[in-house]
Amino acid sequence: MASENDSSVKEFILLGLTQQPELQLPLFFLFLGIYVVSMVGNLGLMVLIVLNPHLHTPMYYFLFNLAFTDLCYSSVITPKMLVSFVKQNIISHAECMTQLFFFAFFVIDECYILTAMAYDRYAAICKPLLYQVTMSYKVCHLMVVGVYMMGFVGAMAHVVCMLRLTFCAGNIINHYMCDIPPLLKLSCTSTTINELVVFIVVGVNVTVPSLTIFISYTLIISNILGIRSAEGRSKAFSTCGSHVIAVSLFFGAIVFMYLKPSSASVDEDKVSTIFYTVVSPMLNPFIYSLRNKDVHIALRKTLIKSMFA
Repeated sequence: MASENDSSVKEFILLGLTQQPELQLPLFFLFLGIYVVSMVGNLGLMVLIVLNPHLHTPMYYFLFNLAFTDLCYSSVITPKMLVSFVKQNIISHAECMTQLFFFAFFVIDECYILTAMAYDRYAAICKPLLYQVTMSYKVCHLMVVGVYMMGFVGAMAHVVCMLRLTFCAGNIINHYMCDIPPLLKLSCTSTTINELVVFIVVGVNVTVPSLTIFISYTLIISNILGIRSAEGRSKAFSTCGSHVIAVSLFFGAIVFMYLKPSSASVDEDKVSTIFYTVVSPMLNPFIYSLRNKDVHIALRKTLIKSMFA
């Protein structure tokens, strides 16, 4: 990811979220607050899972990785975004490609972590007697390794294709980060291969997880409806409801961003990107914690231990 390609542009200017001066300061504090909440929420959830042995289960193992992913890719995007609100935001070609790599890496990771979590819920609800075998620690570790490998392959595909482009149509990126669509608009060489790679990589990494999650939850709902006890149905739905909300927000924003008609406006692109790069990492710790009794118990025990330590 070095900047030694044959591009005549060695640095870019990120325009940011808005060019309206009266909105710059309020938005700076808004997104700074969101970033702080996201960092505290995800880091707190990770610490809670590590410190409490009763949370050392497959579901919370995946939740730990989800929090780690949210923590990382929020940090890849938000700090650079905040700079745009207070001064001209200049980013070098190498920094831009690095940001693009880690952004794609962590977003693809999140797609597959959410998929693994859906499969875990399917195994727990539909195959409870085989759950310990189906979701053994070895299987969970292999699934997480596969998650990060998919992220690496997808991110490398995007960055390698981006490095072959020559940027000579200006250096102003109408965005708050180095995303693929605004970068392609600055290229003065053919972007056909890049567009094909985007279609394939995004298509595969959205379609495969989406179908897997859909099938998992179709089977889960079918199984839940067969439970005679109203209390049992309620408990089963509550363990899945938070995951469905998180999946809907995340995948909905990605589909709108990358698989929409090219006629959509730049402002629409920015708004949809905010949902899965800034808002989703902040919401996930709360979505998975607010109605989760195990997390409440773990938090209470941790607080009591810290008070009497």
